Amino acid sequence: MAIGIDKLSFYTSEYVLDLVELAQRRGVDPNKYTIGIGQDKQSVIPNYEDVVTMGANAAAKIIDNDDRQQIDLIIFATESGIDNSKSSALYVQKLLNLSEFSRTIEIKQACYAGTFGLMQARDYVASHSGKRVLVIASDIARYGLNTPGEVTQGGGAVAMIVSESPHIATINSDSVYMSRDVADFWRPIDRTEAIVDGHLSTDIYKEMFLTLWQRYKDQSGRTIADFAGFTFHLPYTKMGKKAFDQIIDEADERTQGRLLKNLKASQKFSREVGNLYTGSVYLSLLSLLSYAQDLVAGEQLAIFSYGSGAEAELYSITLQENFFKYVPANETKNELADRKKVSVDQYEQIFNSQLLDSHENVSSDHLDADHFQFLGWQNGERQYKVDCKN
Repeated sequence: MAIGIDKLSFYTSEYVLDLVELAQRRGVDPNKYTIGIGQDKQSVIPNYEDVVTMGANAAAKIIDNDDRQQIDLIIFATESGIDNSKSSALYVQKLLNLSEFSRTIEIKQACYAGTFGLMQARDYVASHSGKRVLVIASDIARYGLNTPGEVTQGGGAVAMIVSESPHIATINSDSVYMSRDVADFWRPIDRTEAIVDGHLSTDIYKEMFLTLWQRYKDQSGRTIADFAGFTFHLPYTKMGKKAFDQIIDEADERTQGRLLKNLKASQKFSREVGNLYTGSVYLSLLSLLSYAQDLVAGEQLAIFSYGSGAEAELYSITLQENFFKYVPANETKNELADRKKVSVDQYEQIFNSQLLDSHENVSSDHLDADHFQFLGWQNGERQYKVDCKN
């Protein structure tokens, strides 16, 4: 039975920061940002957005009445959770008018959780014929103002519907995975910004990719020549390139040229958005499907998912007939192009205005009729605008 990604969508905030301007304000050579780590812009998340609204806004683009009849599992992957008890999937269920006869689960393991959610969705559909699963990977990357990690901030959400006979890609049963307790990145409960050892994180990322790639080849018998492209978790785009450079010499010159071209295609959206943790690798996939010009049905793509702390998985997908008709390429490009540019001063004000204290009855002064919004707190309960035109 063919099971995989039937629908795919992306959402991010309406505000964007130019990283050249941020570099100039911080007294840094802009090339350090645009070339050294491979980032041009980053989404700026206002206080009327959170992981729930971004996830719901992404999913609203692909949910239809048939989906509402068939979806009975909602998996929400995030490391930017808004409650230590209640699942973000419950809020999404209500906002999207999905059936109450559903399971609603939130999962966490740094940036890797979206992949685990996708695998659980595939296995669920395999044992529940005719059902569909909504998987959402939504996050806000925060490291603090004027910190080493500031340039790798960002945010957004990727939503996917997993089903039988998918329109975009089947998820192949060839995963290899590993995990190890590593102190490269974590965020204690009492902190709003992460603690990160950037150099260690890069080293572990590269090591795990190389280890899993060798294990994948040993178990599957496949080689680099069997793939039309690779997609990576991209906290910054240069990180994926560093990992891929470790194996590129395994390909002949012609294959190298194609894979490197498609690697650049997979980085384009991330260069414009920044880090979105659990959704990053699937934004990379969306970017590859949106910009690559030589992909055809039946070809396979390799996906490397990594979450600090650390856990990683490598697997493949197979592109389906006419897959490109179901990829929201132009919609995503237009959404990013239409964002409102903010100055560094505006970005700093937005960063410091997050509504994080549930003891205060506060609300956002922004109202957008077209999207779900976080309105603020009332007696410790999060309030959302539900009358969305999406």
